[in-house]
Amino acid sequence: MIYVGIAFVIILAFTIYALRKLKRKKADQFPKQWHDLLLKHVDFYSTLNTEDQKRFQIKMMQFLSEVHVEGIQLELKDLDKVLIAASAVIPVFGFPEWHYSNLSGVLLYPDNFNSDYEFDSKKENRIIAGMIGTGRLEKQMILSKKALYHGFSNENDKRNTAIHEFVHLIDKMDGDTDGVPELIMKHTYTIPWLKLIHKEMEAIHNNKSDIRDYGGTNQAEFFAVASEYFFENPNLMKRKHPELFKMLEHCFQMSPNSYTK
Repeated sequence: MIYVGIAFVIILAFTIYALRKLKRKKADQFPKQWHDLLLKHVDFYSTLNTEDQKRFQIKMMQFLSEVHVEGIQLELKDLDKVLIAASAVIPVFGFPEWHYSNLSGVLLYPDNFNSDYEFDSKKENRIIAGMIGTGRLEKQMILSKKALYHGFSNENDKRNTAIHEFVHLIDKMDGDTDGVPELIMKHTYTIPWLKLIHKEMEAIHNNKSDIRDYGGTNQAEFFAVASEYFFENPNLMKRKHPELFKMLEHCFQMSPNSYTK
C-alpha cells in the first residue's frame, strides 16, 4: 500500500521530535578521528586554519546535539554524521551563533526516493535526492545517502544536495521559503537581491547561464542552487557572476573563496 511508507516516516518523525523536546542533549566532545574524515572529504574544512577548524568542530557537535540523525534501513556510519553536520555548518559558518530552530531530525535514506518516500529500486519515480518536510513532516529533513556523498565527491561541480536543503531551511527561518532569507539578509539588500534573482533566472530560461536549470524554477530554488554554486565553486562564480557572488558574500557573511583550494 502506497501509504505505508508515508505513515512510517511520519511516525518516526514525531518520535524524533518528541524525544528532542523531552531532553536536549549536551553537545558531545568532537571525536578525534573525525578530523581526518573532514580533511579527506570536506574541502571547505581542509583549507581552514587551525582555529577555524576548531570552531567548525564545535558548531558540528552543537548541531548534532540539537538535531537527531536517523538511518532508514541503513546503519549510520561516522562519515554519514560528519557529512550531514558539515553540510549544516558550511552555510552558517559566518554566523557566531546559529541554531536550526526549524529542524529536529534528519532521516537518511540509502538512495533517492519518490513522493511516497519509497526508495526501493523496484519503485517508480525515485528522483528526489533531498527535501524539507512540511505539514505532518514539519521540522524534518530527508536526504539520500547517495546524493549526500556525491555532493562531497566533486567539489567543483556546483552541486551539493545537503547544502541545498540546509539553505532552504535558512530561507524558511523567517516563515516563508521564498528565496529572500530575511533573517540573514539586511533589508537594504532585499530589492537589489530580487532584481538580481529575476535577472539571473531570465538568463537561465534563455540558456545563457551556467547556473543549473533547476535554479530557474522559482526564487527559493534559485537561492538554494546559487548557494550550492557559491560554496562548491566560488572562484568560478566570482569570475562568471561577480554581482551574484558579492551579494551572497553579504548574505552569508563570508567569502568561501578564502576557504577553497
